[in-house]
Amino acid sequence: MTRVLVVQPDETDPPARLGDWLADAGADPVVLRPYAGDPVPDTLDGYRALVCLGGVMGALDDVAFPWLADLRRLLSHAVAKRVPVLAVCLGAQLLAVATGGQVRRGVNGSEIGLGLVAKRDVAKDDVLFAELPWTPDVLQFHQDEIALLPPTAELLASSPAYANQAFRVGPAAYGLQFHIETTADIVLDWVVRSPGLAASVPPSRFDPERLARGHEDIEEVWRPFVERFVRFASGAITSRRELPLV
Repeated sequence: MTRVLVVQPDETDPPARLGDWLADAGADPVVLRPYAGDPVPDTLDGYRALVCLGGVMGALDDVAFPWLADLRRLLSHAVAKRVPVLAVCLGAQLLAVATGGQVRRGVNGSEIGLGLVAKRDVAKDDVLFAELPWTPDVLQFHQDEIALLPPTAELLASSPAYANQAFRVGPAAYGLQFHIETTADIVLDWVVRSPGLAASVPPSRFDPERLARGHEDIEEVWRPFVERFVRFASGAITSRRELPLV
């Protein structure tokens, strides 16, 4: 089994389908809940990969959530040790800040609802992104943005509102500004918990049937991506995409 540490920073964003996809791909996901008092480790000894999920807090809200500093250090440690990382939404923002990027309140307002992102050309040679469609389905629910990528990062996907949607730091650490782990029920719960944020977009974006169909599309695209991530973490595939000889 490929042991994976899954950090859940907020009770409202559990691993959900992502946890199932990891397990189905042969991983052993171990969930850490710092909001509930679980200490963030100093190292990733005993783990083959790190997953960091989203949350309502900002990436630098250390006063209210002092363990965020520990989580940024753990992400920086993972990058330095070349441990595979999959960081989602807040996790991606924490990864960016931990490795020299900048996060701020989004200058174009909130980005919420089902949508698409567009891969950049460099993604065609990336071990995880190469097999994704050029415009994969995603779920957005954020008001902060990654304004500046880390100096060594490669941009892998963008959206019209915010360019820095997916990136890789080093050979193995991936940040996704959007969500792939959610269910329709989780999104509807966020709408109830964040009425002001939800009110910034048309209510039709939260139609349950529309959300259900959209999450089917997300699963079709991102379940194989997570399977590749587990194979990557296990060493079955390498960070350099192997291209056929011609």
